[in-house]
Amino acid sequence: MSMRGLGYHPAAWRHPEVPANGTVRFGHYLRNAQTAERGLFDMIFFADGIGIREHDQPRGALARSGYEIIEMEPMTLLPALAARTERIGLVSTASTTYNEPYHIARKFGTLDLISGGRAGWNIVTSWSEAEARNFNREEHLDYATRYERAAEFVEVVTGLWDSWEDGAFLYDKAGGIFYDESRMHVLDHKGKHFRVRGPLNVGEMPQGRPILVQAGASEPGREMAAASADVIYAAYDTLEAARAYYVDVKRRLAKYGRDWDDLKIMPALRPVVGRTMAEAQAKFDELQALLDPLVGLQRLYSTFGDLSGHDLDGPVPLDALGPQELRSLSDQWVRRVREEQLTIRQLYEEKAGGGGFHLVGTPAQIVDVMQHWLEQEACDGFNITPSILPGGCEDFVELITPELQRRGLFRTAYEGRTLRENLGLKPHVNRYTRERQEAACATA
Repeated sequence: MSMRGLGYHPAAWRHPEVPANGTVRFGHYLRNAQTAERGLFDMIFFADGIGIREHDQPRGALARSGYEIIEMEPMTLLPALAARTERIGLVSTASTTYNEPYHIARKFGTLDLISGGRAGWNIVTSWSEAEARNFNREEHLDYATRYERAAEFVEVVTGLWDSWEDGAFLYDKAGGIFYDESRMHVLDHKGKHFRVRGPLNVGEMPQGRPILVQAGASEPGREMAAASADVIYAAYDTLEAARAYYVDVKRRLAKYGRDWDDLKIMPALRPVVGRTMAEAQAKFDELQALLDPLVGLQRLYSTFGDLSGHDLDGPVPLDALGPQELRSLSDQWVRRVREEQLTIRQLYEEKAGGGGFHLVGTPAQIVDVMQHWLEQEACDGFNITPSILPGGCEDFVELITPELQRRGLFRTAYEGRTLRENLGLKPHVNRYTRERQEAACATA
């Protein structure tokens, strides 16, 4: 369950049941987290950004948006939520461009300790100039450099997390030995982008290490995910595209010595559910009616540029595209415009109101589609991105979760106490322990 802000519809803040100031109220996040845990979700997910990334284009759009404007910093927020929840995973974005590996290893290692093994790191390279300007840069690092740095960043973080093998800490008061020296390892990484000695001064993480999550759909993103990610958050709105992505990434696992089930792929799904189709459609129509045209045009800017001078009910001009900051998503929208000949208004209503994999219907109708995607090997699960919070989360738990359980598609109780257990992933084996085991087998 994605817990970003007030919901994924850009008019969510105007909805009568949404607290407009919820993103600066701890109780808002706590209510959503506890609801998701009641619904037995694997994890809650914060798609964090380190700047206001929306453009004020056309002029005046930003003040009308309410989307990703103000919110709490998740690595401060998540430990507080950990203390008020018991089983649900706690995952946040942290940028490889505007952090240092030691910081990230230490923060997420600590979150894993506080939560009893429920931490996950969503790896991103960041993408906006707004974020660059908050960190001593006038422009973002180029695409290739970002991914090169990210790959090395992940290598360092995971190396630091293996600083201490299981059983390293003896706490032997009588013998005067705090830790076993043979089970402590200095990383001493020296690479193109980072020089990090280690060891990490956080140890004995309940999961062995936090879960690694990634959302990249680009070629380098797919390769990095196949090499190291435990979960991918994907973004595809057709079964065919989702299945092609699923098969492509899964087939890459073998070259990294990984099995098909070592990586869980979860496309974003934005359901609007009602007890009847009419009720569901009314909920969606109510939100769409709150969408300001300026905000709709703002949602198109990064792909299509400033369209405010064009007839909203005319065709989308494709001769002067915008900066296309999120390449993989931009490509999908350009392709749809060409194929479906959408007007500007139709496009912004679709992109802002629905966007991605978007379903409006009854619990049975929505679960029919979810089940079909699972059976067709287009995904391993879903990243639910509710249109509004808390209502979208509560509707899912009250209406869709029971339908999934009735069909035997979803748990009726958590399988374990850690996020790794609940995702059905193998236990983490420390690299140094594995090397010792392999050496022992070779000489046996």
